[in-house]
Amino acid sequence: SITKERTEVILQGTSSLDPNDPAAVWEEYDFKCKPGDLQRRPCFISPYHYRLDWLMWFAAFQTYEQNEWIIHLAGKLLAQEEEILSLMATNPFAGREPP
Repeated sequence: SITKERTEVILQGTSSLDPNDPAAVWEEYDFKCKPGDLQRRPCFISPYHYRLDWLMWFAAFQTYEQNEWIIHLAGKLLAQEEEILSLMATNPFAGREPP
C-alpha cells in the first residue's frame, strides 16, 4: 500500500457547444491500466507497465503546473491524434466530432 486515499486525474470531454451547461454530457477517456472503474478487474502486467498510466498516478499527487505534459496530452486528445489515442483503452469520441 502506498497511500490511504485513492486520488486520480480523470480526463473527460464533451460534445456540448457550451461545456458550462448543466445538461452537458461529459465522457471519460479510459486508460489501459490506470485504476478507474471500480467494477473493472485490474490489469496484470509484468515485468513492464504502461508508462502513461503510471505517470497519471503520480500526477494525481501534484498540480497540473508541476505536470505540464498533462496539458499537452489534453490538447492532443482534443485534436484526436491517433498516436495519443492508441495509448488509451477507449476513445469516447471515436467516429464523432472531436470534443
